[in-house]
Amino acid sequence: MKTKRATRPMALLLALTAPAAALAGQPDSTATGCEQQFEVAQRIDMESFRDYDADTFRAIHADNAVTIFASGAVRYGIDSIMLTLASHFQNREAIWSWTELYRNVEGCKTAYILYDTVYEIPLIGFRQNARVGVTYTHDGNGWLGVADQSTRLP
Repeated sequence: MKTKRATRPMALLLALTAPAAALAGQPDSTATGCEQQFEVAQRIDMESFRDYDADTFRAIHADNAVTIFASGAVRYGIDSIMLTLASHFQNREAIWSWTELYRNVEGCKTAYILYDTVYEIPLIGFRQNARVGVTYTHDGNGWLGVADQSTRLP
């Protein structure tokens, strides 16, 4: 089942466009406006994963997104990514935390952000530290995640 951009939750659309809206109500296409939009988008991406909000997490990613997990497994397309992450969203037992290390926003075109992350499932004694880089593209309305790559840390 393909998710169309038009089915994004309304709250997500408002959050992505409101900070950068010009007085006329149009998205601000200046570099500053896009940086403000990106700040909101990357926070929505990280927090939706942390908060087990599968619909919002799906909506902040492009249909053709790719994820390379810390294990080396690769998933192409948001449907495949969501299938792989289904137990995270269903079980609601993991603790996700992150610290931003670096970001680069290229106007209203592309952005990249790098995090140090920790993914824990205390019930089973699982803890994984990883460095995660996420690339976003601006589709004219807002930012969408297109590539996510994790590298396991000791």
